[in-house]
Amino acid sequence: MIHLDQVSFGYGTRKKLFENLDLHLDAGHIYGLLGKNGAGKSSLLRNMAGLLFPTGGRIEVAGFEPRRRQPAFLQDVFFLPEEIYLPSVTVDKYLMLMAPFYPKFDEQLFRAYIAEFDIPEGNKLTGMSYGQKKKVLIAFALATNTRVLIMDEPTNGLDIPSKSQFRRLVSSALDKDRLVLISTHQVRDLDNLIDAIIILENSQILIRHSLDTISERLCFGTLPSIEYDARVLYSEPSLRGYKAVFENSTQEESRVDLEHLFNAVIENPQRISQIFAY
Repeated sequence: MIHLDQVSFGYGTRKKLFENLDLHLDAGHIYGLLGKNGAGKSSLLRNMAGLLFPTGGRIEVAGFEPRRRQPAFLQDVFFLPEEIYLPSVTVDKYLMLMAPFYPKFDEQLFRAYIAEFDIPEGNKLTGMSYGQKKKVLIAFALATNTRVLIMDEPTNGLDIPSKSQFRRLVSSALDKDRLVLISTHQVRDLDNLIDAIIILENSQILIRHSLDTISERLCFGTLPSIEYDARVLYSEPSLRGYKAVFENSTQEESRVDLEHLFNAVIENPQRISQIFAY
């Protein structure tokens, strides 16, 4: 569905944000893209959406090369940016203007999402709070029914109840022919939503695996002590000892902690690569 082959990108003569990047993502999954600020997450998404162009390599999304911006590509890929700009129109007027660009748009579904988010439909978009605007665009994005849905920091501006609604609605919108890719620095917002994770750091993808594979090879739990424990990849003190990420040499079952996983990958990239090499 999304294929990157030896993709490089940078701004001007500055150091490249990523170089010779390979990435292959399949339909039927919700991927979480994580990385520190400045790692190039937003730029990578914009390359996939055809808003920026790679300086080397090739990108293919849903069978199209994004940089060509063909109509068949644009009507089957939706990109929700972090920074949003909406016209001074009502929700109904916005639908009239934008929905025709997406042949599979489902207005009934959109209205259901709007009701779920408790958005007043008669108000102008510019008169809404930032969080309400974000929810309108999330509802619209899901209702387009595009095969590829890319969202950059979609939970920014959402309160805690709205984040729970977001996870529920995105999860329900996935099917075997659809791919959802979500970039965020708010790792906890992706809990119980994504089924695979991508971590971008130092111009490289340090990890791209399903959560099932991660839980097979890493264990997340509490240890009474971490001294002389060579298995430990990351730890932090807790009331009961140390919350830790360690090699799962005994095939224990544990739930993946996304925040701790991210810290483990950033702190021990070489060991992580070795663990996931086979």
